[in-house]
Amino acid sequence: MNTLSLVRTCGLSLALCFAAAAHAQTKVVYHLNEGLAQAARAMGNIRNHLAADPNAKITVVTHGPGIDFLLEGAMTPAGQPFAGTIGDLASKGVKIDVCNNTLETRKIPKEKVVMEASVVPSGVAEVANLQAKSGFVYIRP
Repeated sequence: MNTLSLVRTCGLSLALCFAAAAHAQTKVVYHLNEGLAQAARAMGNIRNHLAADPNAKITVVTHGPGIDFLLEGAMTPAGQPFAGTIGDLASKGVKIDVCNNTLETRKIPKEKVVMEASVVPSGVAEVANLQAKSGFVYIRP
């Protein structure tokens, strides 16, 4: 009887673990550092990602030329403003980070960055921390 109880307990524990894993929120960091074309691709990827998994926790981390789409008045390569897409994704819970090192190096005032973005000390350090400490998976569109 003890063996049977142990087997049942292990089976129940395993089932609970699988159930928890099935309902776990996917955490993803999108890494942008190439410029407007990459940002335009990423916006489409993120929209598609959220359509497939509305509960995904998505953070976009930018540095270098990757911040350009977050500057006031930025336009896609097709000539459309990024502002509407940024606002829409932010309203769906997407967090957007911009690298302070890039802002300082390029002498860009923080006031030129769209309001939906948060400034982090270092974009590359933020990507590393999200992966190593918070369990985010990495995507570079």
